[in-house]
Amino acid sequence: MKKYLRKKIFTGILTILFAFVITFFLTRMSPGNPIVTMAGRDNPNPAQIDYLMEKYGLNESVPVQFLNYSKALVKGDFGKSIKSNQPVLTIIASRLGPTILLSLTATILSVLIGTILGLYAGRHNGSYMDKIFTGSSYIIDSVPVFWLALVLIVIFATRLGWLPTSGMYSTRHRYEGLKKFLDLLKHMVLPLLTIIIVRVPYYFRLAKSSVIASMNQAFIKTLRASGMDESKIFNKYVLRNALIPIITSFSMSLASVIEGVALIEIVFAWPGMGRVLMDAIQARDYPVISGLYLIISISVTIFMLLTDIIYVIVDPRMKLE
Repeated sequence: MKKYLRKKIFTGILTILFAFVITFFLTRMSPGNPIVTMAGRDNPNPAQIDYLMEKYGLNESVPVQFLNYSKALVKGDFGKSIKSNQPVLTIIASRLGPTILLSLTATILSVLIGTILGLYAGRHNGSYMDKIFTGSSYIIDSVPVFWLALVLIVIFATRLGWLPTSGMYSTRHRYEGLKKFLDLLKHMVLPLLTIIIVRVPYYFRLAKSSVIASMNQAFIKTLRASGMDESKIFNKYVLRNALIPIITSFSMSLASVIEGVALIEIVFAWPGMGRVLMDAIQARDYPVISGLYLIISISVTIFMLLTDIIYVIVDPRMKLE
């Protein structure tokens, strides 16, 4: 187990370093300059541009910028945002919580709902309910997520007035305690509902296809022929095999939890990382982009390591070696 973990951790570190280097050079070699963008096109001040270029080290060559940034990063300094002049870690820390809360909750609920429906449809393949679930999943897949979000806003916020349209908390009231928690839940309903509706069909079809594939294996047919109870076959053998691809997909969803709901956050004005990431890309805010993608690559590596460990727990046939 220790040898396995060391190997995976080493591979993960290499992946993080590779992603960090690629992101750093691609962002700085792409068209556009954040300082020139900030200065504007009407009356740019050459002296101010030169000062800011020197302040943020952008007057140096890209390799020199990489060395300087790497040295600061080793000391825990992610730099300052070119756009707001705030420390990158401060920006990330203030927005990371809302994103994790929304995305993680939506991912867990989507996996649970989609998997339960998929397991039922797979076990009762060809039934009336299976046809309804499967048909609905393909219809939902054709709906753009932003359009769905706007439709839900029109129905539940504008027409019925049941739910708020944007934000994380009410700006008119400063609730405390339980009222604040209920206010948060109320603001989460529409973005959560949008994400769940969009993601459930994927997990549904994945679970259904996994169940069908498992039930068609030769050893399952042999167990049926031996007279073993159908429920016991499904719970003990089919279910375990069917869960493996679902675990893989779930872990990948967790790995992308930071940037996975960017569009939803923008539509619902949710104060999370999605808005920060989109603004940073638009403004060519190099330190923020590098910091965000470094954290994303670290999260991907950690969750993939956890996935490999869970594999062995779920399916003992998969050896660590």
